[in-house]
Amino acid sequence: MKVDIYSLNGKKTGQQADLPAEIFEAPVNTDLMHQAFVRQMANSRAGTHSTKGRSEVRGGGRKPWRQKGTGRARQGSTRAAQWVGGGKIHTPKPRDYTQPMPKKMRRAALRSALSAKAASNEIVVVDELRLDETRTKAMAVALDKLVGKDSALILLGEKSEPESMAARAARNLPGTKTLDAMYLNVRDLLGYDKIILPVKALDVIAGYLGKGE
Repeated sequence: MKVDIYSLNGKKTGQQADLPAEIFEAPVNTDLMHQAFVRQMANSRAGTHSTKGRSEVRGGGRKPWRQKGTGRARQGSTRAAQWVGGGKIHTPKPRDYTQPMPKKMRRAALRSALSAKAASNEIVVVDELRLDETRTKAMAVALDKLVGKDSALILLGEKSEPESMAARAARNLPGTKTLDAMYLNVRDLLGYDKIILPVKALDVIAGYLGKGE
């Protein structure tokens, strides 16, 4: 698949990029993408929620009143669940929500997501991320020319000063996120309307999602 390469001013450079077929024309497996998405969301959970049960709350050692003769319901402790300040029943405890997923399946899910984006013409290849001035306004103008009002995921391919400056310029823009191409994930791929893909980032992705990987 060949696509036109744009500059940040929204104009075609006259060159084309070759999107590897094994990455951008792979079979789209929605079930696999869903599994990868659910796994990523589950793995991001801290699992630190905790509440106290009846045996963990403070107080309530004495029976509040005698068993019979008061006309009231029998009670054994003021720390039972029906009392204010009592322990809770069937409440969450700290746990690990991590879901395992083999590397081959994770990478196949990425290929599916990239192929779905490519098939929908939602990938914009740019020559480089280099702004004339490191200002949020300059990045906003560039994104407006490239993707219009759509949300955008900007992938970073190299740790260079121009890309770092472009990432800082895009930091405060709503509906925009910058992400190192090495940390590509299904959640971000599916969460934005357009993917802005510099040529350097394309090389990074091809390096670990290409044939034989």
